[in-house]
Amino acid sequence: MKQVPATPTRSGPPRALQLLADTAERETSQIEARREDVEIDTRDFERTPRVVATGETALLRLEGARARLYGDAAGKEGFSVDNFILLEVLGDKGQVLNRGAVGFTDGVLIGRERVDSVGRMSFAFEAGEVDVTNLLPESAPFKVRATVLDYSGVGRVSNVFLLLESPNRATEDDLRGQ
Repeated sequence: MKQVPATPTRSGPPRALQLLADTAERETSQIEARREDVEIDTRDFERTPRVVATGETALLRLEGARARLYGDAAGKEGFSVDNFILLEVLGDKGQVLNRGAVGFTDGVLIGRERVDSVGRMSFAFEAGEVDVTNLLPESAPFKVRATVLDYSGVGRVSNVFLLLESPNRATEDDLRGQ
């Protein structure tokens, strides 16, 4: 029987990585940069979204951790976004491994691929409410690229942090209903 080495498990305090910095509200029509490869499935607004803000992590490994989004490095605050954050998981050679959309958006398409929503459709999220663990490779190195996109009204984002938490860390979410 072949022995497969166990994936190392992350322990200790959460590792906080800032994905996005607080960006002031701007009228959509005043934002020049567009993400031409992204299409919004809408009849009421622009189909090509505008880029409000971007951020990217260094190369990471999950190491058994849970990966959740917060509005601060301490993991105490929620975050907000208008319209949505396109999360792209990149491999160590820069190739896109996975994608997800967080926020308030109609269908998001890149080419013929529909990007799945992560979490509920909203402009504001509680601390740790959005769990992105399932987007990330279990053992391979990866980066997370975050692009805030807007297609109507105004675009903005608060601070957004990715926290890698050891799996045994109890959070308020784990205690709901008890």
